[in-house]
Amino acid sequence: MKDLDLLATFLEIYRCGSLTGAAKVLGLSQPAVSGQLMRLEEQVGGALFVRSRSGARPTPQAHELARRVGPHLDGLRHALRRDDAETAPRGTVRLGTASDFAAARLLSALAPLTRHGLELMFTLAQAEPLLSLLAEDRLDLVVSSIRPPLTMRGLAATPYVDEEFVLVGTSTAARSIDPGRLDEDPVSALAHLPLVAYAKELPIIRRYWRSEFGRRPPNQVAVVVPDLRAVLTAVTADAGISVLPRYLAEPALHNGSLEQLHRSPVPPLNTLYLVTRSGPLAPPVHYLRTRLIDHATTWGSL
Repeated sequence: MKDLDLLATFLEIYRCGSLTGAAKVLGLSQPAVSGQLMRLEEQVGGALFVRSRSGARPTPQAHELARRVGPHLDGLRHALRRDDAETAPRGTVRLGTASDFAAARLLSALAPLTRHGLELMFTLAQAEPLLSLLAEDRLDLVVSSIRPPLTMRGLAATPYVDEEFVLVGTSTAARSIDPGRLDEDPVSALAHLPLVAYAKELPIIRRYWRSEFGRRPPNQVAVVVPDLRAVLTAVTADAGISVLPRYLAEPALHNGSLEQLHRSPVPPLNTLYLVTRSGPLAPPVHYLRTRLIDHATTWGSL
């Protein structure tokens, strides 16, 4: 049980971004938190945080440990916790995320909390502007598709959930692809098909091409629309092919409207992060972040 206590303390430091913030959340003294961290670092054989005046910056070993133990500890908390929606602290939480993720996942997960005095104010945009708003104290929490850059100080990021991406198109698009050529030279085999993109920089598509094929896509871009649900609609209408999270594409794949055009032995994933400002969080923000993490333990990869 003591090892679990050490891991719980570590996870709170990781999420709060400081020993002081973790101590306040856990109801412990800062020396007690520091002592538990030292014992854990002795067990894992290395430093987990680099301490400075601005807080505690996780090392690569800390990121990996948080990824491995976080979902399990959160699952235990969720299993032991009674349904405490009625004890949710009242107040307003300003959230930022992509419009499609808000509609597909967040709103249904968080709606029950609004019945007990918690007000949610959403800002829907791409990750970079949302993180800037968070750094300026104009948002309280961001679900981000990217980890905040090191140049953006004062933000604490917690790995949240993994999205699995699939390359999809209509049956017409699928029939136009030479299977043998797809195996030998997928970039060339797919080059004749136009793309439907989330942004003009092709962030999702470019990441998929580089991860799976080792090159940027040379394809013509047919449509750019900053909502993945709209991307799905355009692809289903045969405007082009695209890369989508499996949770959005699955219904169309199941009913035959779309086909998966490429399969990888290891499905390409992208990690979403819960990002807050470093240090102690206001009770409504801390409560909401905890509930989001609880819900994510039931999703697996999206």
